[in-house]
Amino acid sequence: MSEGAYQRLWESSHVTLQELLDQEQPLLEPVPDRERQSFQYRLASLYLHYLGLLRRFDTVYDQMVQPQKRRLLRRLLDGVAGRVLELKDELVHADLCENHCLDRVLQDLKLTPADLEVPIPKYFLLEQSTTVRERGLILAEILSRLEPVSSQKSVTGMHRTEAIILVQKAERARQGRLRATFMQEIRRDEEQDRRIREDGWHKFSQGQAAVTIQKVWKGYLQRKCTQQDRRMEMEFIGMVPSPNQVEHLSIISQARLVEDVRRLRQMEKEEEFRAAMVKAHDSLVETEGPDMKEKMKEQIRQWFIECHDLTGRFPDYPDASSGGSYSIFADKTPEQVRMELEMQVQENRKKEQEKSKEKGKDEKEKKKGKEEKAKKGEVDAVLQVLPSKFIPRICAGHEEYLNTWKNRCESIHPSQNYDSETLREEKRKEVELEIRIQVDELMRQELRKLRLAVDKEEERPLRAPKKTPGKKTGKKKEKDLTSDRSVESLYEELVISGLLRKSESVALKDYIGDFLYLGSTLSLAKKLPMPSLFDIRQNVALYAVLRLGSPDIHIMAPLIRSILLVGPSGMGKKMLVKAVCTETGANLFDLSPENLLGKYPGRNGAQMMVHIVFKVARLLQPSVIWIGSAEKNFYKKIPKEDKEMDPKRIKKDLTKALRLLTPGDRVMLIGTTSRPQLAEMRGLCRVYERILFMPRPDYASRYVLWKRMIEARGIQPTQHLDISALAKVSDGYTPGHILQAIQSVLSERRFLQLSKRPLVASEFLGQLVKLDPVYREEEESLKDWYFKTPLGKKSMKHRVDQLEAEEAKLDKEKKKRK
Repeated sequence: MSEGAYQRLWESSHVTLQELLDQEQPLLEPVPDRERQSFQYRLASLYLHYLGLLRRFDTVYDQMVQPQKRRLLRRLLDGVAGRVLELKDELVHADLCENHCLDRVLQDLKLTPADLEVPIPKYFLLEQSTTVRERGLILAEILSRLEPVSSQKSVTGMHRTEAIILVQKAERARQGRLRATFMQEIRRDEEQDRRIREDGWHKFSQGQAAVTIQKVWKGYLQRKCTQQDRRMEMEFIGMVPSPNQVEHLSIISQARLVEDVRRLRQMEKEEEFRAAMVKAHDSLVETEGPDMKEKMKEQIRQWFIECHDLTGRFPDYPDASSGGSYSIFADKTPEQVRMELEMQVQENRKKEQEKSKEKGKDEKEKKKGKEEKAKKGEVDAVLQVLPSKFIPRICAGHEEYLNTWKNRCESIHPSQNYDSETLREEKRKEVELEIRIQVDELMRQELRKLRLAVDKEEERPLRAPKKTPGKKTGKKKEKDLTSDRSVESLYEELVISGLLRKSESVALKDYIGDFLYLGSTLSLAKKLPMPSLFDIRQNVALYAVLRLGSPDIHIMAPLIRSILLVGPSGMGKKMLVKAVCTETGANLFDLSPENLLGKYPGRNGAQMMVHIVFKVARLLQPSVIWIGSAEKNFYKKIPKEDKEMDPKRIKKDLTKALRLLTPGDRVMLIGTTSRPQLAEMRGLCRVYERILFMPRPDYASRYVLWKRMIEARGIQPTQHLDISALAKVSDGYTPGHILQAIQSVLSERRFLQLSKRPLVASEFLGQLVKLDPVYREEEESLKDWYFKTPLGKKSMKHRVDQLEAEEAKLDKEKKKRK
């Protein structure tokens, strides 16, 4: 795509953004609970539109070269991503579950399941690539020091006689194979000669020979044409991969090369822009700085005089925390300031008179409200979207685009250089703020002198803010147990003890799964739809990746400190943890009970260990703290085999450390478990704020798993391989089971035989039979546990209420008919 194409995509994105901003205001109005379905539909529609907008802004930001536009796009991209997270939170509160049936909304909006995929902004990894590389080198250096020098395994020697015998065997086997092949060819030739002698030569006339040749040739041409038509039809409907894969790959590689070139241009233009920013700042300070200073002084002196004339005393000067003199004037003339002062004096008098009247009215209204509620009894529940923190940011960015860039002629800057006029305007505001701070200090001193000279008044003591009884001010801070140690030493200690690990590189898209196409149909049939692998991947992207990837998003988005992945073994829980680290460039800390055995012993050892892990995780964020077999930290009763590891020793310290995480601390605790029934429910749900249930894959996901995993081995499925049959037969098996079966069947030897003997579905059945599936009883046990969690209880209660309401309606209709 050219620069103009990205510009047009940006323009069309703002048209969509304006439409979405117009839909935001009606959502703030409360909706009664009986209109829950329409409310959910509006939320889901808005959520899908914002996802599409996020995808477009990410594409434009990744390839736009002009540095000033990129800064605006970054703010818009983070704002839209944050709004997506807010809407996801609202959908969870409205649907009372983590997965949502959006198939009907997708159909109405003419979208596909691919449009529901959560796009991960490319700048997450691009901006952290240098940091991740340096961290990897440090980690590799520490690990190399831990390995013993004599790590190379000594090769066991072989006697000369044994070696000669082995070579002789191999050579004799080779000669035997050659001799057998040669003899087979001789026999085939002899057999062919014998048949010719027995049958004799058939004599054809010239016409008969021509007809025979024509018949064979025309049949060959027709068969070839039919095969080609069939192949084209299958390619068109997407059932067979295109044969020109090489051409397709070359086009993709060429497109990626163009993208990399544009990123290099971005870096060049960014360096030029930063140099221009410094130059513009220095120029404005020299040329316009003195005039700004004098103008501000005159304005503030005029304010001193006006206040003294009105009140008979000089005003209190605003402190730096409240903005100084900027909070008074804020682009106002001295006349406007004088009018405001007069209005304030009059309003203060009116307020004092009205306060006494309002007190009496409020008490009467409260009494009336209580009486009305008591008469009505029950009040209908109300659904309402909370005010967004990101909408003001998005609106500001949209306004900046409309005012600055919408009608800008791009022919002025064909080489995508920065706009000097816009740069000077931005820097002028910064210079003005810097000068205002200096002027405020000077004018505070001048105000003290005026008070002494005119009013004979000493400096007024600052009033301390009133403390409300019973409320603690400020937040409780954690005591730093390692204040005398550097981050580097703590980092090395965690690597040596095995609590900080190198994460494998796994992309989130490699967690394969398909969309739940029958979600709405199941809901209408009074069946509870279970989350698909696609839903799990989306939730991990929303709860973990988007939040950890950007500090601007994390500080304003709804705070989520921890996630628990619950599902049978082989569902890919560890893979998702690694994918989060890969997509965000996060550190991986391992606090699994098995990994803590024998580390940091003693009464205070657990406290010190948790403190060091969370301290390093905060200082080197983003970070992921993983706890495998998370149920062991909250055992109801510790089994005999686990008593030695003392799995509950970090329970209290872990809970305290999590509470101290605030918005901006990009640290996330991710737990994985396949046996949550063994844990104490209350403690587990207190630590893990979001619980994602991972059931067995459905048919659609199993079909995609078989197809993609076989293709990943370098094999294109043919018509001989019935993937649909494999997907049906493998019901109850996890992605881990399917991967094991494929690895067992597709050995090197079998791979070499594919040209002569194509792959068939029956080959995988023998391997699947050897594996134990997830039985229905095990999955039902996990479901029962999940519906005892706080969100699961709400979901079941709402479902029961719906069924009771429908039964009551049917009873009324029956009575009317009678």
